[in-house]
Amino acid sequence: NMSAGRPFRGCACFFTDNIFVGRFGLHVRYRDGPQLRRDHGRALRERGCRSEEQFREVLREIEAEVQRRKQLIHQSVERRAIISECYKPKHPEVYTLQESFLAPEFLEIVRFCTSPGADLQGLLRYLESFSDKRIYRLPVFTEEFCQAFVDELENFEQSEMPKGRPNTMNNYGVLLNELGMDEPFLTPLRERFLRPITALLYPELGGACLDSHKAFVVKYSLHQDLDLSSHYDNAEVTLNVSLGKEFTEGNLYFGDFNQDPTPVPRYIEVEHVAARGLLHRGGHIHGALPIASGERWNLIVWLRSSAIRNQLCPMCNRKPELVEAEGFGDGFTEPLPEEEPQTVDVCALG
Repeated sequence: NMSAGRPFRGCACFFTDNIFVGRFGLHVRYRDGPQLRRDHGRALRERGCRSEEQFREVLREIEAEVQRRKQLIHQSVERRAIISECYKPKHPEVYTLQESFLAPEFLEIVRFCTSPGADLQGLLRYLESFSDKRIYRLPVFTEEFCQAFVDELENFEQSEMPKGRPNTMNNYGVLLNELGMDEPFLTPLRERFLRPITALLYPELGGACLDSHKAFVVKYSLHQDLDLSSHYDNAEVTLNVSLGKEFTEGNLYFGDFNQDPTPVPRYIEVEHVAARGLLHRGGHIHGALPIASGERWNLIVWLRSSAIRNQLCPMCNRKPELVEAEGFGDGFTEPLPEEEPQTVDVCALG
């Protein structure tokens, strides 16, 4: 995958920053034990990490996560090859995006956004808005597609195929690039259907030039992941679509934009509605409350703009230190030699 002929890259902070210590619900930056104690000792103690043995367990957990991240690219490529070779899909049709999968109301929104003179005020008439936080709900898929897609994901989950975790916070779910869905499904969804909408909603975040993504499905159930601690996404814009099945509770909550992920002092709750999606800024602190019954599957698409993130990595808030990556990486690109931005058009800054 290339952006204007340039391969995508990651940022070196992936191996040191935003490491989630699950048992104490804390994101940390990690260099070594003394640094961890210095920077995060107090916060860990406040959350119940009081003995030296507990601290050593935290260190072991973090070290294991760093090693997992270092092996991630190689293992992901291996898993994708095995899945491509050996997995027999139950619903092969869901792997290639068709307009019939998309809700008629969603297609109407896209038509409006691509019409001459389309503007933000006109678009907002089609969307549900939540407070003033630039969180929007809109129909995305048909219920028939959602049912077939979840059925396919369950078939994959029950197979003998190797499975990668979506991220450090979700243990149950599927990385869609490993299923081979990037090019036939997710790239056209981003380029043809989502980008006209995000161009109007989030112009300053590169909404008109989202040139890569990371997509995964997460599953919440009573016996597996129940909820998700507060965090922000490695994305300029996030799409979160509820695919079903039957569940109660488990609302999303949103705090302030880009504050410290814990705690969340003032937040609003937003309910999930099957086949509908929420669009929000990736830097918006959010989380999922526990479900009370049933099972919930969500499609998460992190939408990224190299024009924006090449200036500042959203995860470490520094100029990205570029490292080799596979596929879309984390959405960064190498600068062009002659690149000296002279314009305020964010999409020309890449």
